[in-house]
Amino acid sequence: MVLGIIFLLVALLAIVSVIRQIRIKNLFALAFSALAVLVFGFFSVATIITELGII
Repeated sequence: MVLGIIFLLVALLAIVSVIRQIRIKNLFALAFSALAVLVFGFFSVATIITELGII
């Protein structure tokens, strides 16, 4: 469960980075930030769902 929360925090920080990169218009960093949001967001949600026993 702790791992899922850590992944969720990283995903939230990556969302902040996506917003900043859109404002700066840095497309290369935007791509990496968006990829980090997708990967860490997926793994955080999957880990939390698995730990809670929903699936």
